[in-house]
Amino acid sequence: MTNAPVPAFGTERKVILLKPRGFCAGVVRAIDVVEIALDLYGSPIYVRKEIVHNRYVVEELRCSGAVFIEELEEVPEGARVIFSAHGVSPAVRAQAVERRLQVIDATCPLVTKVHLEAVRFARAGYTIVLIGHRDHDEVIGTLGEAPRYTILVSSVEDVDRLRPPDPQRIAFLTQTTLSLDETRHIVARLRERFPAIQGPPAQDICYATENRQLAVKAVVPLCDVLLVVGSRNSSNSKRLVEVSQNSGVPAYLVDDAHEVDPRWLEGVKTVALTAGASAPEHLVQELIAALRRLGYDKLEEIDLKEEDVRFTLPSQLTQLAGHLATVNLQ
Repeated sequence: MTNAPVPAFGTERKVILLKPRGFCAGVVRAIDVVEIALDLYGSPIYVRKEIVHNRYVVEELRCSGAVFIEELEEVPEGARVIFSAHGVSPAVRAQAVERRLQVIDATCPLVTKVHLEAVRFARAGYTIVLIGHRDHDEVIGTLGEAPRYTILVSSVEDVDRLRPPDPQRIAFLTQTTLSLDETRHIVARLRERFPAIQGPPAQDICYATENRQLAVKAVVPLCDVLLVVGSRNSSNSKRLVEVSQNSGVPAYLVDDAHEVDPRWLEGVKTVALTAGASAPEHLVQELIAALRRLGYDKLEEIDLKEEDVRFTLPSQLTQLAGHLATVNLQ
């Protein structure tokens, strides 16, 4: 953010900081997995795909010794590899076995839940309608659980084109980071077309995605523009922008304060600020400081929901860490 005009003296401008924002439990767990693995085993630790979809997080872990790769062919046989928070298909797991790789699985437990639901429905002979975005890492992994039984849809129009072999044996699942409103419309159309359709026992859209979208909905009547800290390939971050725009309030996705265009703030008195589930808090604080230099010197934090979700680490790490602790005590 450079060469921005400073607001006229006496003009009250403020930032509304949303909470919850930023890291979710799955992201915290995934980052912890890489950091602990580096501490326990040393570098290099290979990570398939981005551990989470944030370029700052990835770069920090790369500087600590993590080696990010796209496919397992890039990993030396027998080496240690971490699967990202977005999950992988059974084919990738099989390839890891063939290459004798030592796998540490950082898949978010909420993504694992969707994988298990896909397996359950496929074994019961259902056609699975997966609601999601085709090129997202999470969707690719989920599709791989039962590719012969799964159809991907991304819109109501896709639903209208569906021709399942047995309309009485059909189920739906969703990507965990979708828009609540868009997904609701797609599910409603599925239920309209296929009254017998089955769904997951609890919604697949994760708690953090839901909470951040609901917070944006609550704040849009109070602000002139919304800034979302998050990377371009972060699905849940992009959905926050869409929620605001669909409510009639301009919104922009930025990796950091340097990406803010001063023209976005012309005539703006109140800026709302949030962060996607894989965006570090220090980037939010740096953006607040940049806005303060532009005259947005009043800060109001709105806390809409307390989040206390925690996920345990993969057993490979907890067992070894416990063993090393025992050895050190002796």
